[in-house]
Amino acid sequence: MNAPFQARAGLRDPFTAFVCDDATADMLRPVAVEHGWSPEKVNKGGLRNAVQSLSVSASPNILFVDLSESADPLNDINALAEVCEPGTIVIAAGQVNDVRLYRDLVASGIHDYLLKPFTADQLRDTFAHAQAILSGPRGEAQVDKPHVMAAVIGVRGGVGASTIATSLAWLLGAKASRTTALLDLDVHFGTGALALDLEPGRGLTDAIENPSRIDGLFIERAMVRANERLSVLSAEAPINQPLVTDGTAFFQLQEEMRNAFESTVLDLPRHMLIQYPHLVHDAHVAVVVSELTLAATRDTIRILAWLKSNAPQTKVVVVANRMPAGGALEISRKDFEQSIERGVDVVFPDDGKLAAQAAKLGKPMAEVASSKITAPFTQLSNMVLSHASEEGVAEAKTSAKGLVDNLKTMLSKPKDKAA
Repeated sequence: MNAPFQARAGLRDPFTAFVCDDATADMLRPVAVEHGWSPEKVNKGGLRNAVQSLSVSASPNILFVDLSESADPLNDINALAEVCEPGTIVIAAGQVNDVRLYRDLVASGIHDYLLKPFTADQLRDTFAHAQAILSGPRGEAQVDKPHVMAAVIGVRGGVGASTIATSLAWLLGAKASRTTALLDLDVHFGTGALALDLEPGRGLTDAIENPSRIDGLFIERAMVRANERLSVLSAEAPINQPLVTDGTAFFQLQEEMRNAFESTVLDLPRHMLIQYPHLVHDAHVAVVVSELTLAATRDTIRILAWLKSNAPQTKVVVVANRMPAGGALEISRKDFEQSIERGVDVVFPDDGKLAAQAAKLGKPMAEVASSKITAPFTQLSNMVLSHASEEGVAEAKTSAKGLVDNLKTMLSKPKDKAA
């Protein structure tokens, strides 16, 4: 769905229904109210009344039509299509239990077909998916913004990598105006949803258990929206359930997020990095988060070496987090940089008050920080975008070079002599 249509969609009625019986109307009205829609938009008359009404009035964003009294549902749906404006999401219901009819109706453009009798929960799920399509990230993707993928890796537990990942994802959405996915891969103890005051849902655990289900539709249903441009996939799996997967689900999630969003931020625990090394293969940038301690220095050295060997194409940004203002460091910045054999790119000061405020408000630190504290957040976001752009240019040059080399090879080949 393009932006101009979304603007027009905002002027339409959000919902209208045309049903054939009182039982369906009685089920629809309270569910409509739950979504903030007027129960008066549930009309009697079924599909025939829908065609008559919409021929003289604007189509709603979501249209529910009852086909129970229709002798030729497919033909009647086609008649409805002639009076509906482009972009209207049509949900049909009927009594014919025929998979061929279902396929034909979906092929004709309806969103879903509910077999009567259906439940209120089925109705809620269908409406939720329809709303996700109306406002979801797929409709907002822009061709002039190539996808950016950043992996945020904490060298040790507790260095604040998840806090930085959440803020980075928020910045890419709110400040860079990119539709952004935050994928929190700490399946048992992830804080991506918690930090944004959201319920994580079962999306991530369902994906791990059933990788074959992962597609664009799954992403639209499973992602939890934090705001207009930021969606989260996180989990709080029971701690008595071990993670059993070959990593296929994570690869497929990355693929679908690349299609659905303009940016992806992976909150990547270091144990996941070791178990599933392919997770960073497609990342443009790896943000390595450390503290200036002896143990963190050792593990920064090890993770940087691992990235150099396993993902040499990925740009690395080193973040020193929670730098104390008084200079009471376990290891100095100079010694840290000498040990890791490179400089620190971004320094975040230690600010317990800001962290507590963000936690209480259920917002990322970058959102609640004062203008003085936002500098490192902005610096990190800009570096991620800059490195990703450089990677895109390099890929384009490599592709162009390949084409030129192939052309030269073809031209240099001696022509076959005529027999």
